[in-house]
Amino acid sequence: MEKTETDKTGESPGNGSRRKRGIVLFLLLALTVFLGGRWWLKSLTHIATDDAFMESTLHWVGPRVPGTVARVLVRDNQQVKKGDLLVELDPNDYQVKVAEYTARLDLARNDTSSIYAQVDAAKAAVASDRARLEQAEQDLKRGETLFMKEVIPKEQLEKLETGRKVALAKLRETEGSVKRALALLGLTENGAKNAQEAQKRAELEGAKLNLSYTRIIAPADGAITRKSVEIGNIVQAGQPLMALVPLDDVWITANYKERQLTHVQPGQPVEFTVDAYPGKSFHGQVESIMAGTGAAFSLLPPENATGNYVKVVQRIPVKIRIIPEGDHHLPFRMGMSVEPTIIIERKVGDIIKGLNPF
Repeated sequence: MEKTETDKTGESPGNGSRRKRGIVLFLLLALTVFLGGRWWLKSLTHIATDDAFMESTLHWVGPRVPGTVARVLVRDNQQVKKGDLLVELDPNDYQVKVAEYTARLDLARNDTSSIYAQVDAAKAAVASDRARLEQAEQDLKRGETLFMKEVIPKEQLEKLETGRKVALAKLRETEGSVKRALALLGLTENGAKNAQEAQKRAELEGAKLNLSYTRIIAPADGAITRKSVEIGNIVQAGQPLMALVPLDDVWITANYKERQLTHVQPGQPVEFTVDAYPGKSFHGQVESIMAGTGAAFSLLPPENATGNYVKVVQRIPVKIRIIPEGDHHLPFRMGMSVEPTIIIERKVGDIIKGLNPF
């Protein structure tokens, strides 16, 4: 009887097949462990979330003075530059105010000229009365000397004393008239500015400023949105007429779970995708982490000290700055959905060390 091939090699065809299956199974297991470990490490160094949106500075544009809308020069979604005229109010009322305060300033200047003349006359009277007082004092001194020598009677000396008192009183009266005239001018004896004229000038400048506020201009470059004003509307100071969104000042607010932020720090790189531009990847950088959770700053924050408590994982907003790149010409708009991934540089040894419970 001839020996079969199994007898020569000592192995059956079934054993070889099982060995091959074992090798394939081992390779699949090794690949699974490798890919699983790689995914696990990536989950610890690439922190991702889909709770993220584009945000931007929002300028609410409104009038600083009340009035009637005369012209509206923009439409919704129009791009404007800083300083462009957006809305113009009817300036007639404010032009009348400017003319009124201009006339008041001219009248104040004319009144000032006449009061200046009164001041000059009062100062001249003061000089004259001061000279009379000096003369009366000299006469009194001579009279006292003559009275001591019994040259003149006491009655004449008393008249000299009375004359000095009268001259002193007259001088004080004229000095008071000078002060009154200076007070009318709003001046001090040191020559300060005319208070009345300065007041009227300030009123005129205020009227001119209000006139300039009838022209509502763009505070920054951006796009117009939420426009709610038309010609003929009567608007009040501070009433929002439209919003202006600067499209070049956009950032990402990503709401990460608190457990994801253990090793997140400002300055770390970020990769993100935008739902509006599928297949494209963009780059950014962690700029800052909010000082509290979103719930803590909500309109009605939760009161955890009352009733039954159920622990809920909180989310903390992270501000991500966008780094301009080749695809940055694609417009980013407020509210766009974003999926950012923060890349944390951690060594494998540090990760494994952190898992050690002892």
